[in-house]
Amino acid sequence: MPTFDLDTLERQVDELIRTCHQLREENTSLRVRQDHLVAERAELIEKTELARGRVESMITRLKSMEEGI
Repeated sequence: MPTFDLDTLERQVDELIRTCHQLREENTSLRVRQDHLVAERAELIEKTELARGRVESMITRLKSMEEGI
């Protein structure tokens, strides 16, 4: 019959609780980082689209200037 060691079980439960707390903190940190990266990505997409529009506008003006010559 196996020996029931309450101290060993208590240590294992304590370690499991510490691991759960650590994982919860890490998960929270990763979610905050993900939110930041998603917001940063949206900002970069917006800036890229703005730059694309400006470049296309410049190209259009250059072509019309070229046609006017």
